Amino acid sequence: MPFVSAGFAAEPKPNVILIISDDQGYPDLGCIGSKPLITPNLDKLAAQGVRGTSFYVTWPACTPSRGSVLTGRYPQRNGLYDMVRNDMVNFGHLYSPEEYAVSPEMTLGLDVREVTIGDMLKKAGYATGCVGKWDMGQARRYLPLQRGFDFFYGHGNNGIDYYTHERYGVPSLFRGNERTQEDKGAYVTDVFRREALRFVNAQAGKKPFFLYLAFNAPHGASSFGQGTEEGQKKVAEGVQAPEKYVALYRGKVKDEKVARYGGALTCMDEAIGALMEAVEKNGQKDNTLFLFLSDNGGSGNGGNSPLKGSKSMMWEGGLRVPFIATWPGKLPAGKVTDEFLTSLELVPTLLAATAAKGPDGVKMDGFDMLPVLRGEAKSARTEMFWQRRSDKAARFGNWKWLESARGNGLYDLSTDLGEKHDLTAEKPEVAKMMRERFAAWRAEMDASEPRGPFRDY
Repeated sequence: MPFVSAGFAAEPKPNVILIISDDQGYPDLGCIGSKPLITPNLDKLAAQGVRGTSFYVTWPACTPSRGSVLTGRYPQRNGLYDMVRNDMVNFGHLYSPEEYAVSPEMTLGLDVREVTIGDMLKKAGYATGCVGKWDMGQARRYLPLQRGFDFFYGHGNNGIDYYTHERYGVPSLFRGNERTQEDKGAYVTDVFRREALRFVNAQAGKKPFFLYLAFNAPHGASSFGQGTEEGQKKVAEGVQAPEKYVALYRGKVKDEKVARYGGALTCMDEAIGALMEAVEKNGQKDNTLFLFLSDNGGSGNGGNSPLKGSKSMMWEGGLRVPFIATWPGKLPAGKVTDEFLTSLELVPTLLAATAAKGPDGVKMDGFDMLPVLRGEAKSARTEMFWQRRSDKAARFGNWKWLESARGNGLYDLSTDLGEKHDLTAEKPEVAKMMRERFAAWRAEMDASEPRGPFRDY
């Protein structure tokens, strides 16, 4: 797919704030109205900009999805096409420091040859900051300060306890390249809010800035519930949230688990609101591009209706996510678009918006979507492919095809968004075409320059 630039080279470089949430489901914005969710700031952001309703990520769980956000490349091309996590945590196992030091979570990460959007924008003169969930590896060579970011406060692995900031016994927050326990006991969304505001306020008016604010909310905590014993299947702690936020949902949702999910979401929304207010107070509102999305479909959120499935699945509920883009004067306000778009479009779009240059000789898998968001063009995206081990899926036009452990099928999304009616028997020629397109994509990925950590070369 060609990279199309519609940059604004003659104008001041805009600030960019790219926000990503964790396991926030497709319907989980208050402005959508299907759930009693309290997200006034995200609703305001949507009202001031463009909200996408057919926006996809590249993988149905966090690590590969976030790798594509940062590189603009399919996971199968950038090499990070599976989770960087320790499987022993599934069985009540607490890691010793020595054991953790040689575990996959410490030794694997995004290939150092990959170029991140932080690298690209820093080279273009931006102050670059990363706050929150990095998830691209924790060895020093993988951490944000070595990947194009001037500032980092967050965790390098894919999950932590919201209060202890540990992952199954291991302290996991970093300030820069060093682990820190300075904020132990504080609710981590509040910590990320403080650090994001610190970065934005320090940079405002000095030079253009890029903030990658990657929340771990409203994901479940990476800690064990009561009763978990070594060697036994983990008893999940679930989503953690301060009582004042959880109380807002009691009596409105079906159970305490969903109330805690809502509480974590509303607390995150308040953090986003504080950031919006800071940008405005600094006189930067009209020159700041906000982008918001979730890293994958919702899990433990009371369901992703009208979509089928959830996180980790190849159904729409695992891959289609909420998306908002706001840029006063450059993007329309209050617009909703159903154009076919994906997270692969983010890096080319940011390059166009900032008049920055992408790395020479690096294949990007997306395009500049600004003309689409402005309503001036149809999306250049006609197809998309996904693979998670033996689970496979593809979308071409309105056709969706999948082969997975949880089910197979061919669906017409224009009439069957919930993927209820398998048309494989009725449309065998379409099913054949989809399998062939998937095979061609897979061959392209296999022929690309190999990247680690998982590929055999």
